[in-house]
Amino acid sequence: MAENGAVETPQVKLNVINQFIRDMSFENILAQKGVQGEVTPDVNVQVNLDAKKRAAENQYEVAIKLAVTSVNKENTAEKLFLMEIDYVGIFNIEGVPEDQLHPFLLIECPRLLFPFLRRIVSDVTRDGGFPPLNLENIDFMALYRQELMRRQAEENKTPVS
Repeated sequence: MAENGAVETPQVKLNVINQFIRDMSFENILAQKGVQGEVTPDVNVQVNLDAKKRAAENQYEVAIKLAVTSVNKENTAEKLFLMEIDYVGIFNIEGVPEDQLHPFLLIECPRLLFPFLRRIVSDVTRDGGFPPLNLENIDFMALYRQELMRRQAEENKTPVS
């Protein structure tokens, strides 16, 4: 209790201990097939998030997994490149109430990792022979809410006998 009788809320501490690429692949299909002429790329980005507790006290691992597919707008069967990356951050987190930890791990931690991941995607696509792909900001809160709604809808489905 604080002197004025109010309950003190614990101070949230968040430290990024490490961040790294766990797995990455980039496939330049355009160059492999030798496609000639102008192509107009259409890019699709899929995002998955994962978080888990580590053995050390207050340590958590958060992963952003991107799957980026680029196809030719004129012929969507013609793939230009594929990129998959699993980017991980190791965090030390203290003072977050247990009921708020899950959203904290899947919203706040990815927000901290994203600028670094964006830079890697940009560099790899440029070095792979394409214009640098500058990813739009990802609304991790909206992603989290979508996943909650998807799970809730899945739970509400009644099995058909």
